[in-house]
Amino acid sequence: MKTKLKSNSNVTYCCNYHIVWCSKYRRSVLINGVDVRLKAILQEVCSEFNAELLEMEVMPDHVHVLVGVDPQFGIAKLIRYLKGRSSRLLRQEFPWLKSRLPTLWTNSYFVATVGGAPLSVVKQYIENQKNV
Repeated sequence: MKTKLKSNSNVTYCCNYHIVWCSKYRRSVLINGVDVRLKAILQEVCSEFNAELLEMEVMPDHVHVLVGVDPQFGIAKLIRYLKGRSSRLLRQEFPWLKSRLPTLWTNSYFVATVGGAPLSVVKQYIENQKNV
């Protein structure tokens, strides 16, 4: 697969990241429609900030995302928006989450660049998470 370069007014880049974060206390709360709504929210946030959502999988207690981000915008900033907006909206739309958890997400997350691995391999890994 050929590397797809992107550019803005002054940078040409190919910055793809594999991100994983967990629900608070690793509780299995991303179920019963929460997972579907979470996927929609993540897609909206990525579109809003011109990040390319390449793949995602929502497990009951954690989330895998493969995303391409402008290096001038920054991966940490994108993760802050993804986690912040999804927590706020999901807790508003699913009130039972408030009674189960003080906050939806842990403060931490895992992020790795995927420059060395073919995107197809990382996509396949994320798609197969439910089968593990």
